[in-house]
Amino acid sequence: MRAVVAYGPGDLRVEQRPDPEPGPGEALIRMAFGGICGSDLSYWRHGSTGAAVMTEPLVLGHEVSGRIAAFGPGPGPEGLAVGDPVTVHPATVVGDDPLPERIAGRTNLHQVVRYFGSAAFTPHTPGGFADFRTVPVGQLRPVPSGVDLRRAAVAEPLGVALHAVNRAGDVAGRTVLVSGCGPIGVLVVAAARAAGAAAITVADVAPYPLGIARRMGADVAIDLSAGEPLPADVEVAFEASGAPAAVGPVLAATARGGVLVQVGNLPAGPHPTDLAALVSREIDYRGSYRFVDEISDALALLADGLDVEPMISHTFGLDRVAEAFEVAAGQTSSKVLLEFDVPPS
Repeated sequence: MRAVVAYGPGDLRVEQRPDPEPGPGEALIRMAFGGICGSDLSYWRHGSTGAAVMTEPLVLGHEVSGRIAAFGPGPGPEGLAVGDPVTVHPATVVGDDPLPERIAGRTNLHQVVRYFGSAAFTPHTPGGFADFRTVPVGQLRPVPSGVDLRRAAVAEPLGVALHAVNRAGDVAGRTVLVSGCGPIGVLVVAAARAAGAAAITVADVAPYPLGIARRMGADVAIDLSAGEPLPADVEVAFEASGAPAAVGPVLAATARGGVLVQVGNLPAGPHPTDLAALVSREIDYRGSYRFVDEISDALALLADGLDVEPMISHTFGLDRVAEAFEVAAGQTSSKVLLEFDVPPS
């Protein structure tokens, strides 16, 4: 099979590997689509993302969809059959230590969680950018009728956005600001709109992502590169750029007693940030990390008609994977998909 493998900074290869065989309790998935995430780009550019540093070659990818090709030995799971379309919850909790009662059920906060396409642990956890991947059947999520595999590949990042909106509390009828209009930011826009937000303002330093955000449901777009100011007294804010310099201004834009959710991954290490408004405005500053099982909620929303097509900007076959990563890293793309089941051009 073909696999997209990062070997180090700037070293991305499509290589042949043996087809995997599913073991007991596993399914073999023939991949159809995979979305390139910011962490994939970071591994390709820097050999790391956040505190996770590559020490060995890594198969990338955690936003995937495909069809069940086979099951491992033993009885197959109820409700699933060979040929069924699925996406994958990419997290595997390691160990059976219970969470403290105060965070019971928040499985994303377990101390050790292996994630598709992650170098957080050694050996690294291979991702889903390959023709085939074995998956524990408990991590499969059936794709609802009416949702094609192209859109199903967006269920994972949409789950991240839904989790961020859930972390904010009830946004119905509230004014919302989303800072940063990359793929996660524009999906936060869609998730907040689905949750009943009254008015959504977005801000970014580039015109292209602002246009995508408008198409995904934003009411007002602010071009920070043109010196346009952020709004004042926004009830709920989402910082989705991951830029430390953005935190202070977004805090200042958040209303007294408001909520700011940090969904963009901030870089490791110390960075100067103006946090004065956090105290004087009594703002609740909350983190948001991946998701629990909001990927299932994402699939339900897609089935109900939530339109993610405006943010799927490009699709490439594996014979153009280098171009796909270059485009995904540019300022005139949103979600870039790899398509696996097409012949080379």
